[in-house]
Amino acid sequence: MLTRNCLSLLLWVLFEGGLVTTLHPQPQQTLEAEPRENVVPVPGRRSFAQRVKRGWVWNQFFVLEEYMGSEPQYVGKLHSDLDKGVGTVKYTLSGDGAGTVFTIDETTGDIHAIRSLDREEKPFYTLRAQAVDVDTKKPLEPESEFIIKVQDINDNEPKFLDGPYVASVPEMSPVGAYVLQVKATDADDPTYGNSARVVYSILQGQPYFSIDPKTGVIRTALPNMDREVKEQYQVLIQAKDMGGQLGGLAGTTTVNITLTDVNDNPPRFPKSIFHLKVPESSHVGSAIGRIRAVDPDFGKNAEIEYNIVPGDGGNLFDITTDENTQEGVIKLKKPLDFETKKAYTFKVEASNLHLDHRFHSVGPFKDTATVKINVLDMDEPPVFSKPMYTMEVYEDTPVGTIIGAVTAQDLDAGSSSVRYFIDWKNDVDSYFTIDATEGTIATNELLDRESAAQYNFSIIASKVSNPQLTSKVNVIVNILDVNEFPPEISVPYETSVCENAKTGQVIQIITAADKDLSPAGQRFSFRLSPEASNKPNFTVHDYRNNTAGIETRRNGYSRRQQELYFLPIVIEDSSYPVQSSTNTLTIRVCRCDSDGTIQSCNVEAIFLPVGLSTGALIAILLCIVILLVIVVLYVALRRQKKKDTLMTSKEDIRDNVIHYDDEGGGEEDTQAFDIGALRNPKVIEDNKIRRDIKPDTLRFSRHRPPVEDNTDIRDFINQRLQENDVDPTAPPYDSLATYAYEGNGSVAESLSSIDSLTTEADQDYDYLGDWGPRFKILADMFGEEESYNPDKVT
Repeated sequence: MLTRNCLSLLLWVLFEGGLVTTLHPQPQQTLEAEPRENVVPVPGRRSFAQRVKRGWVWNQFFVLEEYMGSEPQYVGKLHSDLDKGVGTVKYTLSGDGAGTVFTIDETTGDIHAIRSLDREEKPFYTLRAQAVDVDTKKPLEPESEFIIKVQDINDNEPKFLDGPYVASVPEMSPVGAYVLQVKATDADDPTYGNSARVVYSILQGQPYFSIDPKTGVIRTALPNMDREVKEQYQVLIQAKDMGGQLGGLAGTTTVNITLTDVNDNPPRFPKSIFHLKVPESSHVGSAIGRIRAVDPDFGKNAEIEYNIVPGDGGNLFDITTDENTQEGVIKLKKPLDFETKKAYTFKVEASNLHLDHRFHSVGPFKDTATVKINVLDMDEPPVFSKPMYTMEVYEDTPVGTIIGAVTAQDLDAGSSSVRYFIDWKNDVDSYFTIDATEGTIATNELLDRESAAQYNFSIIASKVSNPQLTSKVNVIVNILDVNEFPPEISVPYETSVCENAKTGQVIQIITAADKDLSPAGQRFSFRLSPEASNKPNFTVHDYRNNTAGIETRRNGYSRRQQELYFLPIVIEDSSYPVQSSTNTLTIRVCRCDSDGTIQSCNVEAIFLPVGLSTGALIAILLCIVILLVIVVLYVALRRQKKKDTLMTSKEDIRDNVIHYDDEGGGEEDTQAFDIGALRNPKVIEDNKIRRDIKPDTLRFSRHRPPVEDNTDIRDFINQRLQENDVDPTAPPYDSLATYAYEGNGSVAESLSSIDSLTTEADQDYDYLGDWGPRFKILADMFGEEESYNPDKVT
């Protein structure tokens, strides 16, 4: 292979005319040359393509890390084919570490590393080299880039970055059970040699655990390791590089392994019999003793449940588990009596709550022990025959009447006499007294059920031989009622009825109240009083459940005729003697809508929801009336003042003319009417004809036969004038005073029929033909109507 490469290199040199110089005989040094083509222009001649060799193409150099020699470390040599060795070529170096880490001899091209390098800090450096002409300072070759790699040595030991480790494995695990996987990291180059190839081993912790040399997985090496024997293990793990060979670097870490608990042990009582002594005065529910079974397991695997095995004496006791100490607490379910029974014996069973099916073959996870209880005799207080006494007595019973008795006994072996007295707490207890020897209770004052229906007090019994031993009992005395009060109607005493009510409509449900007893204690009956039973307005329907309904007996009610109705109702109770009363129900007639919803009952009811009293409403209405009067007076004075001004002012008459329907002779007739007369006060004074009143019959040159007054038009105008005179909202009177009147000044006289005294049939329109060509069309129109008038056809 080497011979073939050398031969290829020689042939390339012969055919291309290039020269390759070996940089240095070191093995890490590499120099390669690749051909390239450049087009070089030659001055004064035609340009042509000339094949020029490429001086260099650099790949990479190698330098050892952690070099500790006294001289700079030689890296390699740069050389250009254009360098003839006469000093005309200068070599330059740039890039990573140029000048600080690496230097170059500008004449020879030798590269040296001037300080020690660490591959773990920087694995390679990228630099650029160039050959420059010394005289012209121009580059002889294009700049070429190459890499200097730092060659790794085994200078880093493996490290456990996550150590020390903590792991756990259940006790009683089989061989090979997975515990933990550790991992060591080597900073050396894993691609070069065995510097980073790590092998794991156990230095401490055998024979309990083992580790896989390649993966670092730790497993159990012994079966059935018992937590109750040993719980904690510390394992020392070593990681060594160079594949574990001699000379490799190593690192260690510790792994703390804990055996977790499983329920592999049943509870056990330390002794088979437990003796307890309990006073007979112990209260029910109190703890009278504790027993304990031992379970070497931990946590929930050591939780124990205690039960009393059914048998002799077990029904008087109960047992529970103390969650903190896992002890069995024995409690008293029923009271003890030394005189009745002095000793009890029963069995208690202890078992685990959480069982592990893998260990069922070991045996039952429970144990049994015997409990013996001896009852101690105690000097006890007297005991009442009942836990509570209830007595009854009628109200107004004479003072000193015995209403009942209480009884207490001393049950101890040496029986003692008992004394009774009332536990005085308040003044209520003074209503009764008790005989200290017999225990009989009697009234001390007159009792009234309406004041207090029940009395509750306590009786204390004490032993004569030991007055400190006492017992207490509650006594309840119910006061029985004597029927002395009549029933009364419950609120409301007033109701309403709609004006549009129908016959048989229920307008109110009433109930009764009795001071003697609650309504549930007796029955009430309802009916109308005799004087109201014959009236056809309302009736009472007794529902026989202590309620009654007020029903209407006719259709419709009128507030104008009668606003209020008073209905007397008789109510009786069922006690003896029978008590009754007559109650009056006020019924108010109100206005309602079609659905029966009340809208209003009177004027006050409309405003009451606003929250105003009657006096306030009257004051508000009075203020409103005063304001209205002031407004009316102000408007009337303004109208009167304006009317006087218009009637006395001559200049205002000019304004009235513009409202008249004056007619002219057409657009071309400029002589028929002088508009200036309307605006000149002097002309108005000369013309004495009033425009604001009905003018007299005007006399024109053309006389028409007299006709009768048109009374219809006159009455119509007078009626309109009268209506507008009394209307305060009408426009000014002068605008209406000339209603349907026309002004004068037209040669053609008025064309209106208002002033005509004859009917349309009597009108003669022949004179229109005398007015000239301007009125020819008008004369033709009226002439045609007259010619075609059917009334003139004979």
